[in-house]
Amino acid sequence: MLRIHFTGDDLAGVRMAARPDVLWETILSFHRLRDRRGSTVYREWRTTTRKRLNSETRLLAALVPGRGYFPDFLTPTEGVHGLDEGLQALRATPAARIRGELGLLATTRAGRTDGSLPGALAGLAEGRPESLGRLVDALRGYHRAAIAPYWPRVQARVDADRAVRGRAVLDGGADELLATLPPMLRWHAPVLEADYPADRDIHLDGRGLLLQPSYFCRGTAVVLRDPLLPPVLVYPVTHSESPAVSQPGGPSLAKLVGQTRSEVLRAVGDGSTTSELARRAGVSLASASQHAGVLREAGLVSTLRHGNAVLHTLTPLGAALLGDAVRGAVCYARNGPVTS
Repeated sequence: MLRIHFTGDDLAGVRMAARPDVLWETILSFHRLRDRRGSTVYREWRTTTRKRLNSETRLLAALVPGRGYFPDFLTPTEGVHGLDEGLQALRATPAARIRGELGLLATTRAGRTDGSLPGALAGLAEGRPESLGRLVDALRGYHRAAIAPYWPRVQARVDADRAVRGRAVLDGGADELLATLPPMLRWHAPVLEADYPADRDIHLDGRGLLLQPSYFCRGTAVVLRDPLLPPVLVYPVTHSESPAVSQPGGPSLAKLVGQTRSEVLRAVGDGSTTSELARRAGVSLASASQHAGVLREAGLVSTLRHGNAVLHTLTPLGAALLGDAVRGAVCYARNGPVTS
């Protein structure tokens, strides 16, 4: 079991990540790729992704075991800003830190009782720049095959989870936020307990905690091994659908035409329940539910059940479409209709 100990200052320092972290998603998805007994949610994704991969997995398999510890330097905090920023930070990791974390990997790796590392990691452990460059290339290639095509879906589910957590903060502050995390996390103030493969205590000591929802995290939360690094808790978002390549302009998108459905899309805003959609758009509850379903099929809205309520949030495509509509309206108002 994992136990995270909070002080009053730590509660004040609890914060939600602004967006999915591209390197956490990349590394955790590599676990899902090899998890043959894992959730059927990822089955189609696994099949499709394996067809896209070439040799990227060889180095990653040596560095990221199927279970247990993997080096903290693979997930620098800059990953939340994007792939380029994350990989740049990874490339700048001090050689002494890489050597130390690889040494820890050698002692914890299942099946290697002598504490040795796979040959593919020898150059990394010795601090060779070309070896670090190969790792960056492997991560970039793997991301291109396994993550990039599905990023809109990943982002939509993480945004939906953030909307739920944001409502919890508004309702009861950090205490309510921690109490409404997924069921593998249990808040017994001042300790947050989590199902975990090892028995471990983390004392935040006033540093606060970053909560990072993740699409490819499954079953249990994940934390960094090094207690001196900024504390982060990666936890699974709730989803039951397989990652899918975004297909804007599908058949359901044509159903969007019409003033009422446009109003419902606008009413979603930063997150709305079905009742709030009905009230904001001035339609019946049944009508709001129907319109939300069509918007969801079109990939414009993501829906997440939270307790007895259903929360709808805009997907990146929905937000972009709504933004284009607003910009178009402003253009029209300033310049009048455009004719060719």
